[in-house]
Amino acid sequence: MIDLHMHSIFSDGVLIPSELARRAEFAGHRAIGITDHGDLSNIDFIIPRIVTIARELNRSLNLTVIPGIEITHVPPDQIKTTVEKARELGAKIVLVHGETLVEPVAPGTNRAALDADIDVLAHPGLLTEEDAVKAKEKGIFLEISARKGHCLTNGHVAGLARKVGAKLVINTDFHEPGDLIDQNMAIQIVRGVGLTEQDFVKMQKNASTFL
Repeated sequence: MIDLHMHSIFSDGVLIPSELARRAEFAGHRAIGITDHGDLSNIDFIIPRIVTIARELNRSLNLTVIPGIEITHVPPDQIKTTVEKARELGAKIVLVHGETLVEPVAPGTNRAALDADIDVLAHPGLLTEEDAVKAKEKGIFLEISARKGHCLTNGHVAGLARKVGAKLVINTDFHEPGDLIDQNMAIQIVRGVGLTEQDFVKMQKNASTFL
């Protein structure tokens, strides 16, 4: 199992990175992305620390920790600049917090994210077909989310991705130990949105590009 969207105490998660990584290792994960919430006020604090601890953990654990960031509630016209700064600071994976139904994300966030140099559009809500096509063209992964609330539009996202050929990943959006899932549960979530176990395998192959 590869999960590219997890939060530690550097934003609103409850675990330090070492415990997060150990719990994921114990659950049989192959790799995780530590992608705490960030904007221009804190990414210079978060990213270098995640880069450092990822390097140290990768020497000792039987999984790969990928240092990253989730650009969150940033005004659409500031997303590109924030993403560029995150890359400069060493983020190996950049997510943008998409237009989920359960938070007041600014309209236009999905499009601004897809126009920037990101890797994953997280929980994109009622994504438009036009934006799904742009994700396909740019090789940006759309997220199927295991998280309560954000998962409400998984079926819509999966259907559009299948229609236009956009690529998907499945992530937990982990904040606390109860959010951790194993591969069997991930497969059930994928099947629950009308996809197949083979689609899950493809999602994991997509996620493996960051290793």
